[in-house]
Amino acid sequence: MKNPYESLGEKSFWKTAVANKSMYDISELWDPKFKIGKEQKVVTFGSCFAQHIGKALKKRDFKWLSTETPPWGLSEDSEKEFNYNIFSARTGNIYTTTLLKQWTDWALDAKPVPDEVWEKDGRFFDPFRPTVEPNGFASAQEAQQSLRQTISSFRSAIEEANFFVFTLGLTESWVNVERNYEYPMCPGTAAGTFDETSHKFVNLNFQQILNALSQSMEAMQSINPKLKFILTVSPVPLTATKSAQHVLVATMASKSILRAVADQLAKNRSYVDYFPSYEIINSPVYRGSFFEPNQRSVNPHGVGLVMDMFFKCLVEKFGDYFDTQNPVGSSAKSAEDEVCEEQLLEAFGK
Repeated sequence: MKNPYESLGEKSFWKTAVANKSMYDISELWDPKFKIGKEQKVVTFGSCFAQHIGKALKKRDFKWLSTETPPWGLSEDSEKEFNYNIFSARTGNIYTTTLLKQWTDWALDAKPVPDEVWEKDGRFFDPFRPTVEPNGFASAQEAQQSLRQTISSFRSAIEEANFFVFTLGLTESWVNVERNYEYPMCPGTAAGTFDETSHKFVNLNFQQILNALSQSMEAMQSINPKLKFILTVSPVPLTATKSAQHVLVATMASKSILRAVADQLAKNRSYVDYFPSYEIINSPVYRGSFFEPNQRSVNPHGVGLVMDMFFKCLVEKFGDYFDTQNPVGSSAKSAEDEVCEEQLLEAFGK
């Protein structure tokens, strides 16, 4: 009787699938569950890396859906500066699954929208999108109105989409313990004032992350039963950690937990898939060649390889129904990348 490994294919063995190949010839990293047709609407949210999938879809003439359009006449550079068309609505980065649940609860009227607004030098900042308006809003009312517009646009994205792509970014978060809601950044970094009595650091565990993401997806499907999800994990290391660990160790812990959550959901739910952007960038096989000199930012070559792999695997599974010869990511760093990096560096005073 043969042992169970003798009938396995090449991709199951490190020697044949990895060691005997150039890193650029490694294939079959993703077996996609779903065919994405050009007529189907895809929305993208999450951490910074999520923006690249939206860009790649647009460049290949897929229907990447943006439900919050910029004001008429705004230049392309200004669109990026004011965070339009980076994600499918003007949410800014949704780093944690609990933040995603918070946005989903607001969009579905499951929880009230907070009225907190931060003021500095006569300008007003939305605590839940502190960097979307670089110089702040003219009034608290304008900030609140803008947030409600984005919540409405986020709901429209859920209702209209066929696919919801979400990039998991962090386990660490900051919450207001008195008012029971979460911020995307620690108050006092990008904007606002830190208050040690009401602002609490939380490092989410596996079950908390899994529960929040599961509940978000179920809530979204309650208003759009056809909606399917593609999860990714951001390969970008933490800018900083409050965990008391070395930032390198904290990064590996955070990404490992997020990867495990994504794996569990993709295996156990027919409407959830996982795409391995994290593995493509971070695997030792690729020798760190896809990071900028700061060893944190992913360079355009790495982004291009990830996106090419995404579409190549779709073609291999479902046939050549779109142009695979349209390279993505080979140009200089995008305006979206620079906006994201500048916001994070400013927030932490780096």
